[in-house]
Amino acid sequence: MSDVSIVVRTPAGTEPRVVPAGTTASDLFAGDRSVIVARVDDLLRDLTHELVEGDVVEPVTVDSDEGLAVLRHSAAHVLAQAVQDLNPKARLGIGPPVRDGFYYDFDVQQPFTPEDLDAFEKVMARIVKEGQTFRRRVVTEEQARAELAAEPYKLELIGLKGAPGQRGAPDRGGVEGTASEAEVEAAAQVDLDDLDDGAAVEIGGGELTIYDNVRRDGSVAWKDLCRGPHVPSTRLLGNGWKLMRTAAAYWRGNEKNPQLQRVYGTAWPTKDDLRAHLDRLAEAERRDHRRLGAELDLFSFPDELGSGLAVFHPKGGILRTTMEDYSRERHDAAGYEFVYTPHITKAQLYETSGHLDWYRDGMFPPMHVDAEYNQDGSVRKPGQDYYLKPMNCPMHCLIFAARGRSYRELPLRLFEFGSVYRYEKSGVIHGLTRVRGMTQDDAHIYCTREQLRDELTSLLTFVLDLLRDYGLDDFYLELSTKDPDKFVGSDEIWEEATRTLAEVAEASGLDLVPDPGGAAFYGPKISVQARDAIGRTWQMSTIQLDFTMPERFGLTYQAADGSRQRPVMIHRALFGSVERFIAVLTEHYAGAFPPWLAPVQVIAVPVSHAHVDYLRDVAERLRQEGIRVEVDASDDRMQKKIRNASKAKAPFVLIAGEEDAADGAVSFRFRDGSQDNGVPVEAAVARIVEAVRSRVQV
Repeated sequence: MSDVSIVVRTPAGTEPRVVPAGTTASDLFAGDRSVIVARVDDLLRDLTHELVEGDVVEPVTVDSDEGLAVLRHSAAHVLAQAVQDLNPKARLGIGPPVRDGFYYDFDVQQPFTPEDLDAFEKVMARIVKEGQTFRRRVVTEEQARAELAAEPYKLELIGLKGAPGQRGAPDRGGVEGTASEAEVEAAAQVDLDDLDDGAAVEIGGGELTIYDNVRRDGSVAWKDLCRGPHVPSTRLLGNGWKLMRTAAAYWRGNEKNPQLQRVYGTAWPTKDDLRAHLDRLAEAERRDHRRLGAELDLFSFPDELGSGLAVFHPKGGILRTTMEDYSRERHDAAGYEFVYTPHITKAQLYETSGHLDWYRDGMFPPMHVDAEYNQDGSVRKPGQDYYLKPMNCPMHCLIFAARGRSYRELPLRLFEFGSVYRYEKSGVIHGLTRVRGMTQDDAHIYCTREQLRDELTSLLTFVLDLLRDYGLDDFYLELSTKDPDKFVGSDEIWEEATRTLAEVAEASGLDLVPDPGGAAFYGPKISVQARDAIGRTWQMSTIQLDFTMPERFGLTYQAADGSRQRPVMIHRALFGSVERFIAVLTEHYAGAFPPWLAPVQVIAVPVSHAHVDYLRDVAERLRQEGIRVEVDASDDRMQKKIRNASKAKAPFVLIAGEEDAADGAVSFRFRDGSQDNGVPVEAAVARIVEAVRSRVQV
């Protein structure tokens, strides 16, 4: 056999190479143990993949996003092998990588226990140490059915792949990315309505493959339907993995399907990486907004209201009002006009906007009202369907259309704290970050095409500046582009909108990350991704271009030449939702909000009961300056009062005893435990007022 010519791409550059026929990716990168898979002509391949003439080959290291996904998917296979080793009757679901880890679903008679996880880990450790290799085999549908006859869920996936009318997608050659546990999305190997979370790891659009786990003596220890790729050997999992927890999960995410047992795990290149991840999880748990919301008496989720519906307590109401009032102030200064719209509307509005076609599953069921009946029960007047609104934008379009508009009024910036309702599945509801009832800080901007670029540029600056005022300052941008199977409008309009957004995003100087197919049905968007105090990324503001909805609602304005022209519409949510933003800030600050946002800004602690009246006078002086202050006049000892103030995470604690009262002074105690004694009252008041009004981040 003759040699073959290939191209090797590495961080050092691109190099044409001539290699012997039969050379594998493993041979090519044998000197670098960090390489666990290869990208061959833009497809992820196992290192055992043989290279052919013209291949372009790149190494994929274990610490890259793609490498981590492969490592974690391989760990999921080892988990499944261990479970079936201990429980041969366990039937296999799917096992994709997710953000920071992996999971695998099993159909078993009894829910898993913590003791089960310990047993699974012991078997997994043996499999890892044994150094089994992952061997890929291409099979026909008949062969796959024969080999997996005892696995009903695998048979179902095989059937879906081969079913007539299923939409196939190009085989991307492996796991292309990961998502959070609550937002795992299939990679579109078949119709998204037919395959649920992670199913793309099982079958590809081009061929069916089975991976065998092979012992050193050549015998097959276990096998699974999988599109791969995988690490060369289980030994590469090392000791950087751990099983985390179990949960119930419906097959393919449908509550009408059987409920399976899901085992979550995490996997990292090294034990040190694992330990760092577990430390981050511990810190995240300490910052969990649900726990802090209860401890600080901010909000709660009463069962009587229903899933995903929160109530804000007085202290949470102060936090929310302060946050919203500052946003209103900034919007007013930036030329926005405030509007209000109802919570419910006729179905026709969302038929016009297109939401009933594209977003019906995310809306609450309709309420059928206004029907009139004859005495015999026959319908005299048909009723109508009303929906709780999931979005404010169609109503803002009605405000624009309420009268004739001139080019002199544009840009028209409409802003609303609008309550909307989404029918989220119960399994994804999570505190304030994923709810069914929320308040969006929603703006819709109507402008001419000539104004569009400048408006987007100033809008992005406005968004970033306002987020910085709330204490978030580590950003990057994501550009979501057209889903080819879920969009309205012409390709030309989409191309223009996407190009404009990309140019504005790049001009900001922030990193821009592509999000192919992630746009809403009506237009592309930029989303601002913010990193919090412990490095987690949250999607914050979104800016979406829309050439379509103005057309659907027939919106026009009179141009300078007297002609009627169509405006461009910009959708913009700065917080995303008020509820979610409060959750993010609560976790970002670990409940220790900066002075201007803190529900209680000052707690006054008397050394004894004799000094209560003195501190009440100090508190009244602070209230005159708009400071939120409490005096602890309880019968507790002073040290307990100080501990209580610390738990309440007040920015300032003022302490006064006999000497302070005689000198007209107070002692400052700060969150870090430091203290500043004998500060004159007027100086103390000025210091606190300055900290609040300047919005310092302490």
